[in-house]
Amino acid sequence: MVADRLLDGLNQAQLEAVTAPAGRLVVVAGAGSGKTRVLTRRIAWRVTRGETDPNRVLALTFTRRAGAELRQRQRRLGLRDTVPAGTFHSFALSQLRQRWAEKRTVPPTLINSKVRLLSQICRAPAGVAMVDVAAEIEWARARLVQPDDYPVAAAGAGRTPPADAEFIVEAMAVYQREKRRKRLVDFDDLLALAVRDLQADPDYAEAVRWRHRHFYVDEFQDVNPLQYQLLTEWLGGRDDLFLVGDPRQAIYGWNGADPGLMHRLMADGDTTTIELRYNYRSTPQVLGLANAALNTPGFVADGAPAPSWAGSSAAANNASRLGPLEGHKPDGPAPVLRHYENDRAEAAGVAEAVRSANAAGHRYRQQAVLVRTNAQLALIEQELAAVGIPSQVRSGAGPLGSPEVKQVLRSIARDGIDLVKQLEELDVHLEETADDVAPSAVERHSNLAALSRLIHEFLIMDPAPSGPGFLAWLNTLAGGDVDRGDDAVDLVTFHGAKGLEWPVVHVAGLEDGFVPIVYAETVDQLAEEQRLLYVALTRAEEHLNLSWAQQRMFGTKTVGRQPSPIVEVLAAEIEQLGGTALAPDWRAHIARSRQAIDSSISPDAAVDPAERVKKTYDELVRWRARKARAGQVPPHVIVSDQILRLVAEHRPSTIGQLATVTDLRPAKLTRFGQDLLDTVHQVASHRVPGLGGPDDGAGPRRSTRGDQPMS
Repeated sequence: MVADRLLDGLNQAQLEAVTAPAGRLVVVAGAGSGKTRVLTRRIAWRVTRGETDPNRVLALTFTRRAGAELRQRQRRLGLRDTVPAGTFHSFALSQLRQRWAEKRTVPPTLINSKVRLLSQICRAPAGVAMVDVAAEIEWARARLVQPDDYPVAAAGAGRTPPADAEFIVEAMAVYQREKRRKRLVDFDDLLALAVRDLQADPDYAEAVRWRHRHFYVDEFQDVNPLQYQLLTEWLGGRDDLFLVGDPRQAIYGWNGADPGLMHRLMADGDTTTIELRYNYRSTPQVLGLANAALNTPGFVADGAPAPSWAGSSAAANNASRLGPLEGHKPDGPAPVLRHYENDRAEAAGVAEAVRSANAAGHRYRQQAVLVRTNAQLALIEQELAAVGIPSQVRSGAGPLGSPEVKQVLRSIARDGIDLVKQLEELDVHLEETADDVAPSAVERHSNLAALSRLIHEFLIMDPAPSGPGFLAWLNTLAGGDVDRGDDAVDLVTFHGAKGLEWPVVHVAGLEDGFVPIVYAETVDQLAEEQRLLYVALTRAEEHLNLSWAQQRMFGTKTVGRQPSPIVEVLAAEIEQLGGTALAPDWRAHIARSRQAIDSSISPDAAVDPAERVKKTYDELVRWRARKARAGQVPPHVIVSDQILRLVAEHRPSTIGQLATVTDLRPAKLTRFGQDLLDTVHQVASHRVPGLGGPDDGAGPRRSTRGDQPMS
């Protein structure tokens, strides 16, 4: 392989990063700027020029998938020897196994779940989930926090412990003692034990450092202090270190990651920093919105104190000097921002946008719907399935696959279960836990509230509800009867979308309480929420659709919602880009829409509005009665009185308008939507009694077949 060929197609900053002399080098690689290309070519460049022995390289990634991709790219570049690439944990375990073999020590048993062991040795206070206790222990280990220091460290980090700090301290201590007693280790112990061995035996440490001489770390902004401690021991004072990352995409602080490590290295005078600003993924319009979301006051007000991780004014100033991403692709469409009356209308709007993009040539697998929390995925998955759009939940199982929901579903699956009683117990639990703002508690509450909503809907639809019947119905709502094949819309949380990209991205739920999340209060937490939105926006290659809802159902409660504080920033930027951003004053927008609808479908301005609403409503009631008799079901099963009133008041003329002013699911829009519109049209055209026209009961009719697809 000719080394110079490795430089083909690189821009100036990428070229500098690949060819820089050996030493401590930090590459700040913005979203879509080609960081993996630079990382792999840097390794290949140095190997090809004889500066690096490929067997002495240690390339550290954060997932096995990333490690496999790095090795695959190296092979494509012509390296015959496979460069070692893997996670911190995999290399730590390999080191420990060799050490145990050398000392003829029986290896301890590796446990996969802290929760199971903790449940056996600790009795959690009422209402405290052991999974939350395990999460606090993991955070403390990642941050090198000893049990006795936990209360002060947690308070300083703005964490909301799931129980009294004293209980967490005791649980940490008991957990450590039990592991030692039974010779058990967890994944955090792998890193800590590898550090211990290196610090305890200088000769052994020197042998390990002879084996690993050239270090490359991907996604360095996500490194935690325990991982950094191990990296420091591996280096042993040497500086052959190449780090790639982006502090603007640091989104795992809740899990122990410390973006301050990267900022402090960048501020060190002995470190060379190169910034990759050219984005090759997204259009200038997408990048303009993402830059605006990150670099203008949105969640964190001007004048707020510097984040705690800055550590020094030099690090804080270094962070502020990071430049915005610059587009390399040609212009594309401006992003679109919409709002809806409620969450179901938003989900229906997202489904319609997905269908429109598909009709324009973007396959379903080229699209993704991104939301802040796992619980938001249930309704969107349901609405997509109702109109026959295949979807799949990535990076998790969605709210219905969460442990707390699966536990309830297992109970429902038992023979003879009283579904109504089960729902009552669930709703009581939701009431009792509604005020818990711990991050994991909020997520669990939202997941269970999504399940409660589905059970309530099923009880309305089924006159003889049962547990097995509900589970069968749930399977159809989750797309069980939709053929996904290899073409399905990805449903992903903001966190799960990291490292992925799609031509079309729909970002839903831009509401205060989601963006930023309800429990984000400190400067650090709010800054991370802003970076998380930035990550979500930069997943889009060409098309970016944003939305929020004015009302949202949490269990059985309808809650008014406000747009995210950053929506105003996004709306202003979209208008600058020439796009569509519906006014944050949704009441004024709805009033204007209603006036436009009135003027478009009402040929007789002299008719009294109140009388027209009454006559329209009466005719809708008669239509519903005919449908109910034909189907041998109660009238409310067709549509509710409230829906009929909304239709009579707003008098929509299109399926889209009907979805906006009602909370009808797409399945009912498909089945009854055209009938509702036809009835409104008949009243407006004077074809019912009392409005001056002949009651011929006919008039122009469009197709009302139940299987007519939603237009």
